[in-house]
Amino acid sequence: MTSLKRILLIITVLMAAVMELIDTTIVNVALSHMSGNLGATLEDTTWVVTAYAIANVIIIPMTSFLTAIFGRRKYYIGSIIVFVICSIMCGGAPDIWTLVAFRFLQGLGGGALLSVSQAVIFELFPKEKQGAASAIFGIGVFIGPTIGPTMGGLIIDNYNWPLIFYINIPIGIAAAVSCYFLLTEPLIKPKINKVDWLGIILLAVGIGSLQTVLERGQTEDWFATGYIIVLTITAIGAITGFIFWELHVTHPVVNLRVFKSRSLSIAAILTFITGIGMFTSVFMTPVLAQRLLGFTPTETGLMLLPSAVIAIFALIASGKLMAKGVSPILIVVLGFICFIYFNWSMAGINFGISAGAISINLIFRATAMAFLTVPLTLLAVSSLAPADIPQGASLNNMMRQLGGAFGISAVNTYYAQRIAVHRTDLLTHINPYNPQAVERLNSLTSYFQGKGINAMDARMKGIGVLEHTISTQSSMLSYIDCYYFVGLLFVVTLPLLLFVKAPKNPAAAKMVISDH
Repeated sequence: MTSLKRILLIITVLMAAVMELIDTTIVNVALSHMSGNLGATLEDTTWVVTAYAIANVIIIPMTSFLTAIFGRRKYYIGSIIVFVICSIMCGGAPDIWTLVAFRFLQGLGGGALLSVSQAVIFELFPKEKQGAASAIFGIGVFIGPTIGPTMGGLIIDNYNWPLIFYINIPIGIAAAVSCYFLLTEPLIKPKINKVDWLGIILLAVGIGSLQTVLERGQTEDWFATGYIIVLTITAIGAITGFIFWELHVTHPVVNLRVFKSRSLSIAAILTFITGIGMFTSVFMTPVLAQRLLGFTPTETGLMLLPSAVIAIFALIASGKLMAKGVSPILIVVLGFICFIYFNWSMAGINFGISAGAISINLIFRATAMAFLTVPLTLLAVSSLAPADIPQGASLNNMMRQLGGAFGISAVNTYYAQRIAVHRTDLLTHINPYNPQAVERLNSLTSYFQGKGINAMDARMKGIGVLEHTISTQSSMLSYIDCYYFVGLLFVVTLPLLLFVKAPKNPAAAKMVISDH
């Protein structure tokens, strides 16, 4: 392959990967608009985010398996086509559940764009330049999710939400055409003797059922609803069956035996928590900014942009530290501390906070992600045999996606519970025996009477203002609780690093990078 073709292929697969990563977060600033336009609740609309994440979780660990069956070139181009077609269908969805369905299918197509793009980029670089390959793909990994909300905000404010899906069309077509002429099969082709269909079915059914229970349980009063009970039993049975089957079948779709490695098991747990922090932060912050602080989508997107720049520099710094022999465990500790500080800072916000102040908080989140991505992947595979490293890295990546999907569901459930508690607490103070409440209601009544409204209607409007105040205060307090909750998860799991041995060669991190 000539140098020009190599450069064009690198640009193509990186562009495809960034496109997929942008779609993980670009919808976050559009959730309120989707909710209103499609006549759905915000809770239902969050399925647009979680369905995509769950599809990624299902497909990522199976990417090498599917590549072996269909061939890398056909599978990759086919995935781009599926991604583009589903993007078109998402933009034209007439209702929320049609949109969710096509987002799920879009996520299935997008999963290959990450793992295969990573493999292609590393294949195109000689061994002595693998560090450059890591840096190129790493920058793409960080730019995608971070600029997603910024792009979404600009589109929402100036056009309408379907365009956030339609912009994938020209990019996807260009990537598919380019790959048709440039992408080749790998030098070493993996062979699959037998398709593990049962494993695939159990994985999809188990994760899908569990996610539905987590997402809808709070709304349906948990086990008071029949289908929640059925799906809970299905999830437990399918996931248990999946684990048992994959540990005993000769050619598993996901080789769970690599979890015998203590380093991988602990790194996977920490990666799961990292996924929770990563996805919940870019989900809660835009929604809070627009619904409670009154920021426009553009302002919300621009608020998230500075952290993207910082993340790139932090990623480079992380790589240089490990190249100089700094233990990845120490870098992971720094990343966890940054994430803890971010959540603690966000838990101290109020209605008067500025976009600049939130941007500064988000810089700590970006630094945390840069300090966790490569070191955690290195810890995950550090004790594995060379043949098991691809599967270990894939499972570790899956845990991040899974953590994100579960995190959003858990935060939505916790938010709903806390808002009910805070509302009840605040309402106890609104009574005829509280002079401040009485004075506030009388003041509001007088204000509306001064606008020419009769006494009865003026009093009702005053009560309406109090109701709105209670609702917004309850919502703000609940978001604060959610940030505390996520931060506590990082505090509780941090000591697990005491049980991990540092790799003997931290510089080997140049050879490994997470796909998300």
